[in-house]
Amino acid sequence: GFSMLIYTIKQGKNGFEPVGDEMLVGKLTKGDEMMLFICDNQGYAKAQSKPIPIQNGEEIYKKMINDGFYPFEGEVITVS
Repeated sequence: GFSMLIYTIKQGKNGFEPVGDEMLVGKLTKGDEMMLFICDNQGYAKAQSKPIPIQNGEEIYKKMINDGFYPFEGEVITVS
């Protein structure tokens, strides 16, 4: 399905640095929609889905976990 690249670098102590190599899956629910994110272990989102119905999002999230992604439990840092 649709996804969009969002972060490839982040502000570090000595300037910009790449986001982490980790591939964790995070989710954000707003109203009756959900967005899924692939992020590093600090929560920097590297890719995101478009808003989708919550039921569809939960199904995709579970499939991603079953496929080997680890869940990200913190706050996802995304482009605003």
